[in-house]
Amino acid sequence: MNPSFIPLHTNRLILRELTPDDTPALAQILGDAEVMRYSVGGALSERATGEFIDWCRFSYSKRGFGPWAVVEKSTSTLAGFCGLNAELVDEKDEIEIGYRLATGFWGKGLGTEAARSAVSYGFDQMRVSSLIAIVQPANFASVKVIQKLGFGGFVHSQYHRQGVRVYRMTAQQWALGGSAELA
Repeated sequence: MNPSFIPLHTNRLILRELTPDDTPALAQILGDAEVMRYSVGGALSERATGEFIDWCRFSYSKRGFGPWAVVEKSTSTLAGFCGLNAELVDEKDEIEIGYRLATGFWGKGLGTEAARSAVSYGFDQMRVSSLIAIVQPANFASVKVIQKLGFGGFVHSQYHRQGVRVYRMTAQQWALGGSAELA
């Protein structure tokens, strides 16, 4: 756990650190083949979800960030996760924005709301110089979220042997309101 992390609040969501108590609810979300359609690992078992949460908690303690639980304020329901991940992309250490929401939360702007909060945390609190988003081109909903955040251009790359787009936004672009140019 990162003792200095204060949960992030948006109009409709709370982003907080994941705990082992989240395993059953998150396993239902990450076990859904439709939710995990564009995940490099596919749907996760409850055990694999628990291991993912353990990894998140390790990331919180080691790096001060990681994927956070996304909780809908009005119902206190776990909607999925969103946060920042340390990734090795094209042999370079990067910080990536990542998210997954249960299908019942799709199409309501919640992914964009959660991701905007996480990106803001990265730039405004952590003071990172840039963030990336790794998106499969066919994942139109995720492409839309990234574009709404202001990530613009992308480069083609390979990630876990899959063709992806790597979008980048710099701190300067964020400060100017987004509209990232080609990475």
